[in-house]
Amino acid sequence: MKSEELLRKGIKLKIKESWGYELSFIGQAPKTWPKANLTPNARVILAKRYLKQENGQVAETAEDMIFRVASVVAEIEEANYGKSKEDTQALTKDFYTMMANLEFMPNSPTLMNAGRDLGQLSACFVLPIEDSMEKIFDAIKNAAIIHKSGGGTGFSFSRLRPKNSMVRSTGGVASGPISFMKVFNSATEAVKQGGTRRGANMGILRVDHPDIVDFIQCKEDNKEITNFNISVGITEEFMQAVREGRPYDLIDPHSGSSVGQLSAPEIFNKIVDHAWQNGEPGIVFLDRLNQGNPTPLLGEIEATNPCGEQPLLPNEACNLGSINLKLMVVEKDGKMVINWERLSQVTRLSVRFLDNVIDANQYPLPIIDEVVKGNRKIGLGVMGFADMLILLQTSYATEDAVDYAEKVMKYIQTEARIESQRLAEERGTFPNYEGSIYDGVMKLRNATLTTIAPTGTISMICAASSGVEPLFAVAYTKTVMDGTALVEVNPLFEAFAKEFGFYSQELTQTIAEMGTVLGLPEVPNWVQEVFTTAQEIAPEWHIRIQAAFQKYTDNAVSKTINFANSATREEIAEAYRLADELNCKGLTVYRDASREEQVLSTGTLTASPHDSTKQASEHLSAPKIPFIPEVNTVVPRPRPTTTLGVTEKIKIGCGNLYVSVNADEKGICEVFTNTGRAGGCSSQSEATARLISITLRSGLSVDAITEQIKGIRCPACMRREGVNVTSCPDAIARVIKKYNEVGVNFAKVQMGGQEQVREAEKSEVGRGEPSTEKGVVKKARANVAPGNACPECGMSINHESGCVVCTHCGYSKCG
Repeated sequence: MKSEELLRKGIKLKIKESWGYELSFIGQAPKTWPKANLTPNARVILAKRYLKQENGQVAETAEDMIFRVASVVAEIEEANYGKSKEDTQALTKDFYTMMANLEFMPNSPTLMNAGRDLGQLSACFVLPIEDSMEKIFDAIKNAAIIHKSGGGTGFSFSRLRPKNSMVRSTGGVASGPISFMKVFNSATEAVKQGGTRRGANMGILRVDHPDIVDFIQCKEDNKEITNFNISVGITEEFMQAVREGRPYDLIDPHSGSSVGQLSAPEIFNKIVDHAWQNGEPGIVFLDRLNQGNPTPLLGEIEATNPCGEQPLLPNEACNLGSINLKLMVVEKDGKMVINWERLSQVTRLSVRFLDNVIDANQYPLPIIDEVVKGNRKIGLGVMGFADMLILLQTSYATEDAVDYAEKVMKYIQTEARIESQRLAEERGTFPNYEGSIYDGVMKLRNATLTTIAPTGTISMICAASSGVEPLFAVAYTKTVMDGTALVEVNPLFEAFAKEFGFYSQELTQTIAEMGTVLGLPEVPNWVQEVFTTAQEIAPEWHIRIQAAFQKYTDNAVSKTINFANSATREEIAEAYRLADELNCKGLTVYRDASREEQVLSTGTLTASPHDSTKQASEHLSAPKIPFIPEVNTVVPRPRPTTTLGVTEKIKIGCGNLYVSVNADEKGICEVFTNTGRAGGCSSQSEATARLISITLRSGLSVDAITEQIKGIRCPACMRREGVNVTSCPDAIARVIKKYNEVGVNFAKVQMGGQEQVREAEKSEVGRGEPSTEKGVVKKARANVAPGNACPECGMSINHESGCVVCTHCGYSKCG
C-alpha cells in the first residue's frame, strides 16, 4: 500500500530516512481535537495554496494540515532527544492547539512541506557569489534548487569585480555585477514558471563598490530585473561622509584598495531619487548588521533574505514563525489589556517548535544543512500589532504605540531567551557557541531568536493585520467572479461601529470609496485616530515603530515606510536619516502610485501617476532612451487598465478547463486559463493563453488565431467519453470564436456603464457541467494596471513589510 493511501486512512507510517531517524506521519487530525478557528476566506486560501493535493483534488482538511505539521515537528522530540511517546503526543497536541487557535503560525514552507516528500521548511536563504564563472553559475544552480523547494534567496554581488576590469585568465574584460544579476533574474523566471511558489531574490551591492551608480539605476525600468528586490549596502564610513558633505572611497573588491572617489551626498541623493521614483533600491546598514552578528568568527554578514529582515551568513538559512498579537489582548476589569501570561506561554512553545523545525527540515544542499545546524538560528516574530493597538484603543502614530512596541518585543525576546537557555540545558548549546557573542555570557540553544518578517498570506489565514504594519485600509471594494462588487470591512471597525452605534452599510460604502475614515462626521474622533491607515501616518511614526521593534529584535525588521504620492525627495531623504539615527538595520520606502502604470486602489491622489513619472524623468541627470523596435518588429499595444469578460467551464480530457476571454472597446484583447481540481496541462494552457493574448494585442485577426489552434488533438481528450473538444487549444479557440462578436458589444456597453449583456447564456462550448460563471460579464481587473496587478488574480496589490500582498486571493511574493 502506498504511503499516500496510508496517510488518507490515518495509519501511522514510519520511514527510516537517510538522516538517521524515523519520521512519523499521521493522516487525520483526531476528531476530539478543536477545530481550527478559521474564517471561510482563510479556508479558501489554505485549499488553494497549502493543503495537500492528489490528482488535482484537495486531499486534507485545514485541521489535517495543522495536525500534519504539529506531528512532524513534535516527532523530533522522540526521534532526536529521547522523549517518550506520551510526551511527544502531548507536545503534538500543544503545537496543534496553538496553531488551530491562530496564536502562532510558522512560515509558509513549513505549512506546505512538513510531512511531505519535499520536506523543506525554511523561508530564508543567503548564498555566496564568488568572483569566478564557475562559482557564479554554482550559485545560480543552487538558487534554482532553493526556489524549487519554496525558499527565497539573498545575494551580495559585492565580491564581483567591476565591469570592464581585466580578467587575467582569459585576457578579456569583466561583465560586472549588474549583468550577472540579469542572469540570476532569468534563471528565477524559468523556475517560477514551473513551480507552485514564486522565487524571490534580494540583491545587495556595497555602496563603495565601483559599479554602485549602475546598481542604483538598474531598476529604473520596472520591467527590468523583476525577480529581485535590491538594496544598497550602506557603511558607517559612507554615512559619515554624507553628514560631512565630502567624497568617499570606492574599493576594488579584489585588492581592497581605493580605485577612485565619489561625492557621498550625490550618491545619497541618487539613492533617494530612485527610491522616490519606484521604491528601489532600499538600504541596509551593513556595519550595523555585523554589530549584531552572533558568530563573527565564522565571517561577515554580507546579505539578507528577500525582504531584508533576516541577515545571514553565506550558505545559511532560517525558519520563521509569527505570534498573533491580536489574540494576546483580553478584557480585565472592564478594560482591554495585554495577556502577558499567555504571551509568555505562546512565545516559549513557539521557540521550542522552531528549534525542532531545524532538525525536521530537509535542506536543499548539504552545505546549508551544516551551516544551519551549526548556528541553529530561528526567527520568531509577530503579526497583528495594528489589531492589538486597535483593541487597546491606541493610535499607531503615538508615543503610546511606540511604548507598546518596545514593551511587547522586549517581553518576547526575554521569554524567547529563557526558553532557549532551557533548551540549551536540555539539548546543548548551538555547536558554534564557542567564540560567539554569547560565549561566557549566557548559554543559548539558538544563535538568534527573533525576527520581524512579512506575514503576507499567514496573516490572512489568521485574520490578523500584517507584521508590524498599520492597517492598509479600513474598507475596500472586492469584485467577485460574477462581477458583483462587495465591500470588505475590517472586522474590528465593524465591531466598534456596531458597539458604539454608528454602523451603517452606507458608511462602509463611503469608507471603501474614500479609503479612509478621517473627516467622516458619523465616526467619533477617537475612532478615526485608532483606525488611521498606512498612508495617513507620517513616515516618522512608521520609522519610530520599526526602530522600537528593532531595539529588541536579534535579526531585523521587515517594514515598508509608506509615503503619499505628493511626498518630496527631501522627505524620503529625511526618513533615511531618521532610520540611521534610530539604529534601524535597513529601510524600504514606497511612495504611493510611484510605480509606472499603477492606479490607486483606495482614496484619491493629489497628483496623477503620469505627472509623477514626468517629474521623475525630468529630474534624472541623464535622459531615458525610449525603446525603439527593430525593423519588421510588431510591438503589441499595452494591456488596457480595464477589461470586461466571460468565463466558460469546459470538460476536457483531464477534467475541467476554465477559459476567460476579456475585451475592451477595441475587441478581445486577452485570454486566461485555469485548470480545475482534476489538474491538466496548466503550464501548457497558460503558455498558449499568454501567446494568444499578446498576438491579439499585436493586431492579428481573431480568425487567423483560431484557425491555427482549433482542431489540435490531445490523446486525453480522445480517450474520454462525453468530450467533444479535441484539446485545450481547441477549447480555447471555440470560446474565442464564440465571443468574438459579442465581446466587442458587451465591452462597449459596460464601458458606458449600462446593463450587462448575457448573450453567452444562449449556447455552451463542449458538453461539460453548467458553469456558475458561464455567460456572466465580469469586471476583470477593473482599475488595475499591470504594474500594480496581482500576478494570479489581477486585482490590486498592497506594498507592505518590504513585500507585495494581494488581499483578494491571498497571493504574497514573500509567503
